[in-house]
Amino acid sequence: MANPRFDRALESMRSPDPLARERGFDFLREHADAYVDDLLAAFDREPADDPLRCQLLELVAEARSPRALPVLAAQLGGYDESLQFWAIRGLEMLDTREAEEELERARVEGWIV
Repeated sequence: MANPRFDRALESMRSPDPLARERGFDFLREHADAYVDDLLAAFDREPADDPLRCQLLELVAEARSPRALPVLAAQLGGYDESLQFWAIRGLEMLDTREAEEELERARVEGWIV
């Protein structure tokens, strides 16, 4: 079931008004842990070239949820440096054995330094 507050904040992030975009992002950043599943779903729905995707991954990282591990790990080997940055940061913030293993695997593969 969709969450109206999440939907309004996400719609604000798509607004042409910079203040509305900032308000939507700030709201979701403050509540990222409560909306982690919605954020993960929104990230998956966004086109690969949409700049909103990077902001959504930043919010996923801020959520610090173990449920985000597969999505964060999947971005380590990608070509988009901004997504890779937030994937690394998100895994570091998770601070779990599994997250450390993903980061180490990415280093061994040469995806990150």
